[in-house]
Amino acid sequence: MEVRHLVITGRVQGVAYRASMVREAKRLGVTGWVRNRSDGSVEAMVAGTPEQIAAILNWARRGPPAAHVDHVAVELGEGEFADFEQRATV
Repeated sequence: MEVRHLVITGRVQGVAYRASMVREAKRLGVTGWVRNRSDGSVEAMVAGTPEQIAAILNWARRGPPAAHVDHVAVELGEGEFADFEQRATV
């Protein structure tokens, strides 16, 4: 199991990025969370197999149709998660 912390920048708020990521993560079997940040970015913690992580990172770099992703910063993360959830903005 791998865990990665993501910070996604670009036009990623107000375009259903979080809700779409929840759907995609559940489809892929990825656990963790996603939330908006007050600086306009989206933050996520994703956990899964190397293949699942690669797939959700590939999706995160595109996002939903209305999004325009400029950059996805990826770092090692930590934690264990039972599901994938949308969290409140920080």
